[in-house]
Amino acid sequence: MLSRDNLHDYQNRAIAFIKDKRRVGLFLDMGLGKTATSLTAASDLLDGFAVERVLIVAPLRVANTVWAQECAKWSHLQSLRVSVCTGSEKARISAVSKPADVYVINRENVTWLVKHYGAKWPFDCVIVDESSSFKSPSAQRFKALKRVLPLTRYLWLLTGTPSPNGLLDLWSQMYLVDFGERLGRTYTGYKQRFFESDYMGYKWKPRPNSDKQIHKLLADRVLSMEAEDYIKVPDRIDLIERVALPAKALKAYVEFESALLAELEDGKAIEAINAAALATKLLQWSNGAVYTDDFKNWSELHSVKIDALKEIIEENNNENVLVAYNYKSDLQRLCKSFPDAVVLDKNPDTIKRWNQGEIKLMLAHPASAGHGLNLQNGGSMIVWFGLNWSLELYQQFNGRLHRQGQTKPVRIVHLVAQGCIDERVMDAIKEKGLTQQALISALKV
Repeated sequence: MLSRDNLHDYQNRAIAFIKDKRRVGLFLDMGLGKTATSLTAASDLLDGFAVERVLIVAPLRVANTVWAQECAKWSHLQSLRVSVCTGSEKARISAVSKPADVYVINRENVTWLVKHYGAKWPFDCVIVDESSSFKSPSAQRFKALKRVLPLTRYLWLLTGTPSPNGLLDLWSQMYLVDFGERLGRTYTGYKQRFFESDYMGYKWKPRPNSDKQIHKLLADRVLSMEAEDYIKVPDRIDLIERVALPAKALKAYVEFESALLAELEDGKAIEAINAAALATKLLQWSNGAVYTDDFKNWSELHSVKIDALKEIIEENNNENVLVAYNYKSDLQRLCKSFPDAVVLDKNPDTIKRWNQGEIKLMLAHPASAGHGLNLQNGGSMIVWFGLNWSLELYQQFNGRLHRQGQTKPVRIVHLVAQGCIDERVMDAIKEKGLTQQALISALKV
């Protein structure tokens, strides 16, 4: 049983920062124990009668399991009464009506919760887990939380990926902290002050030195910590396994990219009506199967990534492997090719079995396994079967294994189709990572 004595100095520093500032952003690297840190700070505030009710907003899977499990793991947190407010509306109403200290709700239901209480908002402390999910100022969840800010005394944001798509992602998150004091009262004003657009007004990039100005403005309200500065984590080894599409499939790929229209060998036709649709189809093509009608029916084009994954598993027979897939078509193909594979689902026993080393091959979608899950005890090898553009999902998924508690070097293998869009995705993730890394480093303690 863990006690408060097990908290590290950097965690206690974060707790003190929360108590002093009240409304803050905690940009903590994966593995630094932000859940235990946040619950300890909340427990202290509850014990000191500084707050009465704590609300935690989290991704659904994390809301259902992680926060309550963390309370049970630490002796000084076991007295906290936790009510999980997910599920049907009837279940949510019952859960928020229970006497408790901490209420946990999934982010999709924030709008409902604000509407449910209205002006009688009862939570004087709000913790937003994975706050980058509130990065869009036009999202209903952000607008809802914005309305109850004046009724919330303490608020802190938790994330290891504050700016997955660039510094534009920061405005709405920081507005929740300071009502627009540092980055401006409006998103439009923020863009015009610190960014410049292309001649079409679609793409925005920071003006010269504006990144440093933004970093400086956030410094007194943001605590940033990187795992490598505080804990010893085994090495991370990134590998690229390049696969070559069959000549016929590659030729058809190139023609489709140019014409936006193709007839497949099985007689079915596919069409890309815009650039976004084209990018999606090209990613599917690179993986080996493309949808022919609105994500219902698909046609298989090649199996080079399936074959590459078979070789990786054969060469690493003693390893348990976590595979990231992006499309249901790929999942179906993987399950057919690897009948003993286990799909990460909502059942907590699946995670338990993985961490006990009982699962040799687990298939997971990055959006389902990207936040809050501790999978480091079950294996040390990730294979990206299908890539996506999201830096946040990419970093969070990798962080399920490469985190505190891992005992082996973590190998992350990327299956990249040569001459295809996969190569551009890898470049884009690297570029986004540099922007975010500059922010994290500038705000470090």
